Amino acid sequence: MKHFLQLGYCLGMTTVLTACALHAPQPAAPAAHSGIDFQYMDTQVPAQQDFYAHVNGKWLKSAEIPADKPSYGAFYKVIDDTREQLRTLIDAALKQPHDKLDPGTRKVVDFYASYMDTARIEQVGLEPLRPLLARIAALRDKAGLPALVAELQQVGVTVPFMTSVQQDAKDSSRYIVEFDQDGLGLPDRDYYLKDDARFVKDRGLYVKHVETMLGLAGDLRAAEDAAAIMAFETTLAKAQWARVDTRDATKVYNPIAPAKFASLAPGFGWEAYLKAVGVPPQDFIVVAEPDYLTGFAAALDKAPLATLKAYFTWHVISDYANNLSAAFEDSHFAFYGTVLQGTPEQLPRWQRALRAVDSGIGFALGKMYVAKYFPPAYKARMDTLVENLRAAFKVSIENSTWMDATTQARALDKLAKFEPKIGYPAKWRDYSKLDIAADDLVGNVMRANRFEFRRNLAHLGHPVDRSEWYMTPQTVNAYYSPATNQIVFPAAILQPPFFDPNADEAVNYGAIGAVIGHEMSHGFDDQGAKYDGDGNLHDWWTPATLAHFKTLTKALIAQYDAYAPLPGVHVNGALTVGENIADNAGVHIAYKAYHMALGNTPAPVIDGLTGDQRFFIGWAQAWRSKRRASYEKMLITVDPHSPPQFRTNGVMSDVKAFYKAFDVQPGNGMYRPEKDRVSLY
Repeated sequence: MKHFLQLGYCLGMTTVLTACALHAPQPAAPAAHSGIDFQYMDTQVPAQQDFYAHVNGKWLKSAEIPADKPSYGAFYKVIDDTREQLRTLIDAALKQPHDKLDPGTRKVVDFYASYMDTARIEQVGLEPLRPLLARIAALRDKAGLPALVAELQQVGVTVPFMTSVQQDAKDSSRYIVEFDQDGLGLPDRDYYLKDDARFVKDRGLYVKHVETMLGLAGDLRAAEDAAAIMAFETTLAKAQWARVDTRDATKVYNPIAPAKFASLAPGFGWEAYLKAVGVPPQDFIVVAEPDYLTGFAAALDKAPLATLKAYFTWHVISDYANNLSAAFEDSHFAFYGTVLQGTPEQLPRWQRALRAVDSGIGFALGKMYVAKYFPPAYKARMDTLVENLRAAFKVSIENSTWMDATTQARALDKLAKFEPKIGYPAKWRDYSKLDIAADDLVGNVMRANRFEFRRNLAHLGHPVDRSEWYMTPQTVNAYYSPATNQIVFPAAILQPPFFDPNADEAVNYGAIGAVIGHEMSHGFDDQGAKYDGDGNLHDWWTPATLAHFKTLTKALIAQYDAYAPLPGVHVNGALTVGENIADNAGVHIAYKAYHMALGNTPAPVIDGLTGDQRFFIGWAQAWRSKRRASYEKMLITVDPHSPPQFRTNGVMSDVKAFYKAFDVQPGNGMYRPEKDRVSLY
């Protein structure tokens, strides 16, 4: 289980802190500015009424979402800036003699060139996929399915279940094999099962899209096959667990001996599958959703062979559509980009090329990025911020009114074992055995997918590699891994408005500081708290403390259930509770860390704003964003993060210091009665 900071993986020494141990800010030149984007603030909207609109109102009124994006805001601005940096690096490398480039850079430019060579892509058409499609067409009976599924998984094609190697949740020192539900072409089971008008409409358009794509591939029975595929996927969807259930770390830990698979999900040939996919003999395999596998086996038994062949053909074409000729790529975007997300235009081709390179050999690209754009001073500043947040979190735990002494001691032990990883990995991924050709885009993607699948599988039988990263340095994001008890901040997120090395510390604590607190807090949210400081899943909270925590989280669920970004479209408080806990705790902890860093020195007033006011504005402007309605509706269904305006106003309405900073009174829009405010850490 991994948590990601929405727009959505160095070895280090863990520091054990004494009470209130604090790292002073790194010496720097006096702040030249507050770090606040005043041009976007709307002072006509009082901060007490709608803080998100107060901080971002002018931008919200005037900004237009670019035609090639489903949403836009602070995150996307940083992503765009990073893409320009990456493009500059690749353009410079393309101008160098090919044989003078180091091997990693050479693979990057060749992969990029293969995506940009549209003439070659149009010339070869569907031919690069013919061998895989022919293998599906040649299937004579269902006995051949295990080997086929194994092959498709290795080259990155969607099949009814995912197979991966993960840390054992109950023994974090070892790796295990895990099966998860999969296999749908629509974003979630709700799209197949709910009768809301938007889901009904999307189902109809999905069938038309499948028919179109199969027709482009030469299927003379495209309409019949599309209907059969929809029926088969609906059967899979009926067997799948809801997202609220799949995020429960305890529910999804179900170790099952391979010999029992025949009774759990009969008729598939699990022994043949495991051999074909390359899994060596295992004592057990963790099955996240056991009854889904039972449902999958039943669906497989009932489906005609022709339907299964059409289903696998469809997913090969769909998953590789972005690497095929314009007819396939445009049709794929028309449904997944325009219908589901409301985006009128595709990203420029060079940006799609960067996306492909990042997906295929992202750490080779990241090595180039870090060398040019991530100075050591940034890492030093982040190291300081992390330790200051850790010190503040320690005080929060020690002063907790709902944790008993036993749980506090265990929580402090876990906090002391937190391992931060900043910027980039200490050990770069080795792509030397991966072949990349400048004239073979589909082949590059297939080989990269197979390389990654086998690299992941090769972990079995080896000690856990705690140095491994699961995000590239150029990713604008962050994550917490409960299995390793690590918080990870890729280099690219360390840019304004999240981190500004020249800005006043209040805004940095309110933005990147609260993001650090957010990720730390995932270790103590409703699921992360099930893992101890060594990354093992077990009950370490006392029953009394757990009961208090559940009372607080129940209130938070109810709070966010009431929010609606669009009329009639409400946030799912149960789905988003983990991220809402992390936002709430992250801001509280960062605020405490900011004041601890100030020591006995009052914060300066800058641009007419106190330090506390700048701190809270720093958080609000980091979530500046606009979304297309279709995209918003999709995210409400599938995303465990709340919409940006509620990540701002929802959190602020629970923070006592915010009320004082902006003189929020009963009757104001931002006011919540004190008895209803939730404060966890």
